[in-house]
Amino acid sequence: MVNHKFSSFGLSVIFLFLALFLFNSRAQAHCDAIDGPVVTAAVKALETGNVNLVLIWVNSEQEKEVIDSFQKTLKVRKLSPEAQKLADTYFLETVVRLHRESEGAPYTGLKPAGMDLGPAIRAGDEALVKGSADEVLKILTDNVKKGLHEHFHDLVSKKNFDANDVEAGREFVASYVKFIHYVDGVYKATQKSGHDHSAETSVEATPPAKCDGH
Repeated sequence: MVNHKFSSFGLSVIFLFLALFLFNSRAQAHCDAIDGPVVTAAVKALETGNVNLVLIWVNSEQEKEVIDSFQKTLKVRKLSPEAQKLADTYFLETVVRLHRESEGAPYTGLKPAGMDLGPAIRAGDEALVKGSADEVLKILTDNVKKGLHEHFHDLVSKKNFDANDVEAGREFVASYVKFIHYVDGVYKATQKSGHDHSAETSVEATPPAKCDGH
């Protein structure tokens, strides 16, 4: 009889590795959003006149461009409300573009505030405020557990097919491939650096691996 249970320790290990791979497509939008951390820092910098508040979001090679943009924005925004709006947008776009560039990712424009970025990102932000990652742990382990169980149960349910039933055999193979790709996708996610936007890949979207070793 197949044991379908997965230990809490095993799930915790999966979580710890999976947590290293934080940036997927929704995390990209988090960096680009008007209410995201990068823009929030840029707005605070303009309000206080302290460019250092936003320099942490770019690398040292990009500092000069940010400072130049910041100084120009402070001058122009004094002219009129309309000029302030345009100047502020110019500065926000510059900072987000450079932040994305520092992470090796393309800039695709500022995203609107209030986007649904999913429970994991919300929990991640709240964890910093609360000083506890317990909710993040629960969300990630619950989702890994759910995905693993679904793929595994589907695979096991099709395992004992009649050798002469080719269609049933093909259904088993299809489930097997999905299961292996899911497991491999999780593993590959654990090997990626959390700040690398250029290699963003979700577990389900992992390209099918060659079956040379199966």
